[in-house]
Parts: sequence; C-alpha cells; structure tokens
Amino acid sequence: MKKKSSLTKIKLPDSLQGILWSKNIENINLESDKVYIIHQILAYGDIKEVKWLFEVYPKNDIKNIFTDYPVKIYTRPVYFFVKDFILNIKKDTNENNYVKNISGSIR
Repeated sequence: MKKKSSLTKIKLPDSLQGILWSKNIENINLESDKVYIIHQILAYGDIKEVKWLFEVYPKNDIKNIFTDYPVKIYTRPVYFFVKDFILNIKKDTNENNYVKNISGSIR
C-alpha cells in the first residue's frame, strides 16, 4: 500500500470534479475519501480516469474497497464490467449491494 504521505502530495485533476460532484475537489482527501473516490470513478469514469485511479491506489486496495464497502450506484452492465474485467474478482459479490434500481416502467 502506498504511504499516506505520498497520497497527500497528489493533486486531484480538475477533470474529476464532474465525477466527484458531491464534494469540492479542493477539499477531497485521497486517504479519508478513498471509498468515495474509488466507487465514483469506477461507476462513472472513463478509461483515462480509471487509469489515473490505478496510478494513485494499488489494485489490491481498489479491489478491497469494491468488495468490502459496496455502494449502490452502479448500473448492472457497469457493475459486471468493473467486477469481472477491470478488477477480475472471482468471488461472489451480492449484485443487490451495487446495482441501483432504475425508476420508471420497463417495456
């Protein structure tokens, strides 16, 4: 795991403000807000932002956050893409803890 001191020296790119919309990018702490940052980028980021995520946090930390702290913000296709391809998680995770319900009627 990267040292806390190395995380404090990293500045979040301004381009992440749209993904980390519920907080001011200037006030986000890479260590204490890591669950929020990881899930938001995995759920809403593009390949450039996911690449940045893996440059900042070790893959094992990202996998542990994803499995140990589920957040119900993913669409079903994004959940499976993240779980199966980006993180290569083989163990069962409860889809209901990650996939948000889509409101409205389905035809």
